[in-house]
Amino acid sequence: MPSSKATTYVETPEAARRVAEVLSETGFASLDCEAAGFHRYSDRLCLVQLSTPLETFVLDPLAFDPAPYLKPFLEHPRRRVVMHGAAYDLRLLSRDLGITVAGLADTQVAASLLGAPATGLQALLGEHLGIRVSKKFQRADWARRPLTREMIDYAAGDTRHLHRLIAILERELDGKGRLHWAEEEYRWLVASAAAAPEDEPPADPVTRFKQARRMDDRSVTALREVIAWRDRIARMKDRAPFRVVGDAALAEVVAARPASVGALAALKGFPPRLARTSGMSLLDALVRVARLPAAELVPYPAPTRRGTRPTPEEEAAFERLKEVRNSAAGRLDLERGRMMANHLLREIVSARARTREALAAIPDIRQWQVETIGDELVAALNRGPDEPR
Repeated sequence: MPSSKATTYVETPEAARRVAEVLSETGFASLDCEAAGFHRYSDRLCLVQLSTPLETFVLDPLAFDPAPYLKPFLEHPRRRVVMHGAAYDLRLLSRDLGITVAGLADTQVAASLLGAPATGLQALLGEHLGIRVSKKFQRADWARRPLTREMIDYAAGDTRHLHRLIAILERELDGKGRLHWAEEEYRWLVASAAAAPEDEPPADPVTRFKQARRMDDRSVTALREVIAWRDRIARMKDRAPFRVVGDAALAEVVAARPASVGALAALKGFPPRLARTSGMSLLDALVRVARLPAAELVPYPAPTRRGTRPTPEEEAAFERLKEVRNSAAGRLDLERGRMMANHLLREIVSARARTREALAAIPDIRQWQVETIGDELVAALNRGPDEPR
């Protein structure tokens, strides 16, 4: 269990027992996660970083299961867990470790409710603590082993200062009477991460390619086959698909329709080695598409309209609500989307929420928003388009 500068790398259950002991004696820890999605096919959890005010641990979930040692602390409602931009990491912890963080605080959320123009961790640490954070390993492959000491220390830096940062931000929030806003947002983040994802059908992969809109049906079908070919190789190699071969090169394959491995290898952006090792299966897929009868070709998907088009009256009501939201955001020095997102304003119009009670009943609207601008929103909704404010 090598350690340096009060940072301990934990890769065995025996070492993790000490982490559990330290956590059992504190009410506060900072938390961050590293995943492999930028480099790997799967975005599996690769590191869990934990800091108490005195010590930092970097746990390796690829070496052992850290869940039994972290669960008692992270799921305890009276233990404070400070994170930065927690939404993605909360889902990782839930999916890969079965952990639901209970007592969350989020420095990015706190900063946004103060109207901070930049809410990234680097910007906040620089502004409030004068700490400059390196970006050297921002795009590192955290699934590779062994990790260097420098990478371990870099990962530890994401949590080491969060306890001081949240104290500063929440003190400012308290002074502005907004601390309960943040606490409600923290609870909403936890609840959102715990909610089961909706069973939505996956999007057709060709929609990620701008060129596909202008392709004929046979080319679109070929592109779909080429994407599936890349996906199979990416899964087999556990590499992010774009690291196998880029989108532009796939579009070039469809346009050029190479008939040999040599022609495939000569295409701009297509790795020659990949052409030699896996190119024949790609060429075979192109031949199969070329032989398909027209009736079996699958065209570019037709655009889908989400919901019904707003009526002129609904659009006018939406504009009135936007005026209220924008005015309040300026008054409170908040980003407009932080004050209230446009999709929530449209929900208010659709629900015809003409009372504060009806407003508060709309899913995802926070109580602090109702308290702050609820009366103005209701008044704007009840007001006719030609009535004075």
